Amino acid sequence: MKNIFLIILSLFLVTSCEKEIDLDLEDQSGSIVIEGNVTDQTGPYYVKITKSVAFTQANQYPAIENAQVVLSDNTGQTETLLYVGNGRYRTSSFVGQSGRTYTLKIQAEGKEYTSTSTMPQAVSFDDLEQDSFTVGGEISYTILPVFTDPVALGNRYLFSYTVNNKPKKYFSEFSDNVNNGMPNQRPLILPNDDGEDPDDVKVVVGDTIHVEMQCIDNNVYTFYSALLQLSGGGAGGGITPSNPPSNISNGALGYFSAHTVRKKSIVIQ
Repeated sequence: MKNIFLIILSLFLVTSCEKEIDLDLEDQSGSIVIEGNVTDQTGPYYVKITKSVAFTQANQYPAIENAQVVLSDNTGQTETLLYVGNGRYRTSSFVGQSGRTYTLKIQAEGKEYTSTSTMPQAVSFDDLEQDSFTVGGEISYTILPVFTDPVALGNRYLFSYTVNNKPKKYFSEFSDNVNNGMPNQRPLILPNDDGEDPDDVKVVVGDTIHVEMQCIDNNVYTFYSALLQLSGGGAGGGITPSNPPSNISNGALGYFSAHTVRKKSIVIQ
């Protein structure tokens, strides 16, 4: 039996915004799902712990309330997170900084789960440039994040963007395997969905696009790359259903990411 594993991509944990993606995955109902982020912006930071459910069940993802959640880094900083409800655990004074390696340790339901993530150096997010193309008489818009990839190979990026004040988020992951050390040439294709679903978005002149650029480590990039392909949003249009490769031990689903955050907005002209 297939299982729908709801991954709530908490990319804006400082403002507690959430994005839901439903995926047809291997049958792992009842598996622990961990979603954790540390950024170079002012906290608090959050870790969310829930359980996956089968697709035959209602979209209610049981929270794990009595876990011990400890966040630390390679400079000796450590903190036990406070449970604040809905499966969410919050830091109080923890500080995220580029170049540090962060470790997440969780004791939950008699098992231990661990993960590490190294926060890259931030890359300057210089501007956003608009372009458009026409297919079948319909105009679609793109925006180009303006930044120059560092000379050293191995940089990985995640872009998250929203339209106006709508909560739905769109994602795209970049790597410097192509055009290493050069100005970015890969645009973000903006939504052109004009359906009956209230979540559908068609970008038109006057819309404001809010873009967040994250510099992420390679394991987190691998997770999101697989996730976007599974959801039909990555290059290649989808792969055989399976679970994205988590960077958390002991069979946990989900991810732990230490990343930088830079934001810009543009009004479509």
